[in-house]
Order: sequence, then structure tokens, then C-alpha cells
Amino acid sequence: MAIVSKYSNQQVEALLGELLAVLEKHRAPTDLALMTLGNAATVIINDKIAPASREAIAQQFAQALVASVDDRADA
Repeated sequence: MAIVSKYSNQQVEALLGELLAVLEKHRAPTDLALMTLGNAATVIINDKIAPASREAIAQQFAQALVASVDDRADA
């Protein structure tokens, strides 16, 4: 069953575009970009999620990330 988002594709794409533009502006290498995005996710979880729910949300986030990675050699 597909997950239905409460956010439009336009909202997601606009925010993603801005985030990626900042990383490009700073010429962040891949490892720095991933470290920074990971740190941002940690800050968001710690600041916006109740302590009792943080681990579960982090696990769901990690599972969604793994599921979304394209592991084809031609990607």
C-alpha cells in the first residue's frame, strides 16, 4: 500500500530544491552533505518529537531512507 503524504509534491520538491541548492552553494562534498543532513534530522527529531517517541521515529526514518535508496549499479 502506498503512503499518502499530507504535503504536495510541489511543497516537497520546492523544499528539497532549496536544501540541495544550499549544499551546492557551499560545494559540500558528499560526506559533508550527508553528515549535515543527518545532523539536521537529529536536531528536528530532538526538538520536535516527544522524548518517548524519538527512537521509534528515528527507526522509521532510517527504514524509509534505506527503502528509498536506489541500489542499481546504473543509478
